[in-house]
Amino acid sequence: MEPLASKIRPKSLKEFVGQNHLAGEGKPLNVAIEKKHLFSFILWGPPGTGKTTLAKIYADSLNAKFYELSAVSVGKEDIRKVIREDIKDYPKVLFLDEIHRFNKAQQDFLLPYVERGDIALIGATTENPSFEVIAPLLSRCRVFVLYELSKEEIETIIKRTGFKIGKKAVNWLINMANGDARQAITMLDNTSKLYKNITVENLKNTLQSKFLRYDKAGEEHYNTISAFIKSMRAGQPDAALYYLARMIDSGEDPKFIARRMVIFASEDIGLAQPTALVVANAAFRAVETIGLPECGINLAHGVTYLCRCKKDRSSYDAYMKAMEDVKRYGNLPVPLKLRNPETKLMEEMDYGKEYEKYPKESYLPDKLKKRRYLSL
Repeated sequence: MEPLASKIRPKSLKEFVGQNHLAGEGKPLNVAIEKKHLFSFILWGPPGTGKTTLAKIYADSLNAKFYELSAVSVGKEDIRKVIREDIKDYPKVLFLDEIHRFNKAQQDFLLPYVERGDIALIGATTENPSFEVIAPLLSRCRVFVLYELSKEEIETIIKRTGFKIGKKAVNWLINMANGDARQAITMLDNTSKLYKNITVENLKNTLQSKFLRYDKAGEEHYNTISAFIKSMRAGQPDAALYYLARMIDSGEDPKFIARRMVIFASEDIGLAQPTALVVANAAFRAVETIGLPECGINLAHGVTYLCRCKKDRSSYDAYMKAMEDVKRYGNLPVPLKLRNPETKLMEEMDYGKEYEKYPKESYLPDKLKKRRYLSL
């Protein structure tokens, strides 16, 4: 039986909900579809945000033959079959879900076909392609970032399912979905098969009755990494080690775990213990050089250390405040005294004049002179 998410999948951008920065009028994918522009690109974003749907809409609009494969279960021979298939007058669009699961050799194999235009590649990934996609392939693809759907967008999608559902149940479902439309739709579909009415209680019962499994591209992936990070933040090594072991045992990429540890070292520990970043980077390097299963020991070493460190988010919070001002005010003029007088004209314009190495006066742009981001 066809899943509900597939039945109600939008067939055009007019029906598509969310990702207006890509699919809205005048935006990149919208323009590409209007102009019938065939090119390769990568869709990077959380699960349930429309990656597969956008790929299908794009291919259909170009009247292309659409091949949908998952990097989890296919190899070079599957790609060869797509290349060898003799179709005339129709372009080939290969949608490769979880492209980050392809190793370097497999990605290298794709490269000449993409370069020659034998196929237009659309890769989908929940992981940062800068880390997971080889540079030559990445340079031949545009990268489009997708974001979690808003509560309003999830509500719109819920209404499209056609189920009769009360406001409280809608709100519960929106919060449970956490920006993942597929999760909301699947929960509705499963509940409707178990119960006559869709209520908050019945939705909760359906959620609890699910067979718990670790889906590296789905909800449990995000739930577990969230629990892992929060356990380190709370200084609970037992809990952090449990979630670490759970991820390793389920086949999670250890580099994904190690990257989160490096981020955590600066975001949550920061100035309280600067060596945390050194240890986290060393753990990441160990993962790269040692590999599984032994690198699990290195990760455990790093995790217990990070748990025991004192926590200080001041540098992270200060950076976020500075970023807010950058977005609010744009590129404010750099004070003249801080500019390099590289030419005689610049010197005459007072570039670098009265520069002091250790001044009391703020070096911030004039509009932000009184701003303080870091509280120590």
